[in-house]
Amino acid sequence: MKKILLSLVALGLFGLPPQISAADVKDELKELVGKIQTKIQAGKRAESDFPEELKGFDTILAEHKDDKTDEVAQILGMKAMLYLQVFDNDAKATEIFRELKEKFPETNVGKQVDGMLANIEKQKASKAIQRSLVPGTQFPDFAKTDLDGKPLSVANYKGKIVMIDFWATWCGPCVGELPNVIKVYEKYHDKGFEIIGISLDKDKEKLTSFLKEQKMTWPQYFDGKGWQNEVSTKYGVNSIPATYLLDKDGKIIAKGLRGEALEAAVGKAVGAQ
Repeated sequence: MKKILLSLVALGLFGLPPQISAADVKDELKELVGKIQTKIQAGKRAESDFPEELKGFDTILAEHKDDKTDEVAQILGMKAMLYLQVFDNDAKATEIFRELKEKFPETNVGKQVDGMLANIEKQKASKAIQRSLVPGTQFPDFAKTDLDGKPLSVANYKGKIVMIDFWATWCGPCVGELPNVIKVYEKYHDKGFEIIGISLDKDKEKLTSFLKEQKMTWPQYFDGKGWQNEVSTKYGVNSIPATYLLDKDGKIIAKGLRGEALEAAVGKAVGAQ
C-alpha cells in the first residue's frame, strides 16, 4: 500500500467535493478522467501513452482560463498528480504545481500547493535512499527498543540471516503475505533466520493483540507515528509491505521478496538448499 494514492477517479485530490459538475468545467473533464483511469488500469504508465489526455487538460483549461475557481484549479492539480504518481516525473509535477499556485493563489487548491511541494521533496529524498539500498550493500543499522523495551538493532543479529519487515495491521497486502512469512520463519528460525518487524501502526493495543493472535514472536519496533515512523522514514519507505533480506554480515541479499521467492532465498541463505 502506497503512502500517496492516485485519486483521479474520486476527483478528491485536495479535499474538494468528489464530483465536478458539467456547469463548472464541462462534461469533457469527467470523460477525460475516465479515459485516464482506463489506461492506468490497463497498465499504461508512460507519458507517451497519454498524448490526447494531456492535450485534453490544456484544452479544458483554455476554455476556462478566466474562471479562478477551485474546480478549474483542480484541473491543473490533476495534471500534476498524473505526472507525479503515474509518470514518476517529480520535476514536471513541481512545475505544474507552481503554475497552479501562480494562477490560482486564492483558491483552496492553490493554498495547498506548498504542502504538495513539500511532499514531493520528501518523496525525492525517499527515492534517493531507496536507490542506495541495493543488493550487496551494507544495510544501515539503527538502534531502538522493541515493544518489550529490549534493545533492537541489526548488529544484535550478526551471524544470522535477518529480514527487516516494514508492515502494518491495516495493510491488506501485508496481512495477506503474513501466512507465508510465518511459515518461512517457523521453517528456518532454528537454522538461523530472524525477522525484525517495523510496524507502521498507530494503535499499540491493536498491534499487540494482532501479534498475539497471529503468534508473531519476533521483535517489533513501534512508535505509533504511522507513515512518520522513525525507522521507516530513515530508510525512505513509502510503500508497504517492504522487506530487506540481510546476510550474516548485515549486507542486503535482496529486497521485496514474497511468496515462494522469499522461502527460496531464505533457504539458500541459511544453507538449507
